[in-house]
Amino acid sequence: MASEPTFPRKPGRGIYLLPNLLTTAGLFFGFFAIISAINGNFQMAAIALFIAMVMDGLDGRVARLTNTQSDFGVQYDSLSDMVCFGLAPALVIHQWALVDLEQLGGILGKLGWIGAFTFAACAALRLARFNTQAGVADKRYFQGLPSPAAAAGLASLVWLGEHLSLSGVSVSIVALVVTILTGLLMVSNFRYYSFKELDFRFRVPFIMLVLLVLGIAFLSVHPPVVLFLAFLGYAVSGPVMTIMSRRRHRQEAQLRRGGGHDGKE
Repeated sequence: MASEPTFPRKPGRGIYLLPNLLTTAGLFFGFFAIISAINGNFQMAAIALFIAMVMDGLDGRVARLTNTQSDFGVQYDSLSDMVCFGLAPALVIHQWALVDLEQLGGILGKLGWIGAFTFAACAALRLARFNTQAGVADKRYFQGLPSPAAAAGLASLVWLGEHLSLSGVSVSIVALVVTILTGLLMVSNFRYYSFKELDFRFRVPFIMLVLLVLGIAFLSVHPPVVLFLAFLGYAVSGPVMTIMSRRRHRQEAQLRRGGGHDGKE
């Protein structure tokens, strides 16, 4: 008896709910940060950016743990990142401090929105480069400062400034310098540790739990200060790590050349 013909199964047209739901939550908080900044509630805007960063960290990890990765999820996450970590922090820092540079008048008065645009454009370039290098880059490191970390830097600066009631043109100049430098770090070639090798499913030394508890305790004492210092430490780690790596490679190359010369003697 002839067997019935088999037909290839059509690929499913649906999307995975859980990771995309987390991405949507992150997009919501990025949008909420923009609305809060427009309404002058800058502390809430900064907190919303940090919540968006947490959602961004969860959606990819949940997708990997539940084996629900998809091309749709990758594209959706990238578009959400542009809003949450490109446009939102640029608009928040502009409304908080950079807009005050308009008091200087002339070309100097335009530096505020130019600095904010520079950050947003660098975030877009950073995300485009990351997407094109996703299959070939070393997953242990990021090339350039990650956009969520850059957004966290601006958000922690705004939160700290609001907590200390900082204002004035001098604060705007500092905010402008931090905004532009952070944007340039995103498109730099400095290597930053990605923390993707951390796996929470396996056992860790007891001291790790103690350090985690201490970190939460310090964070609860003064969140804006701790978060801003953490951003500074991570931002500086990229240039330091890159310089040390290049110096080590130069020394190894010199040793190889020296060893080859001795061998010929």
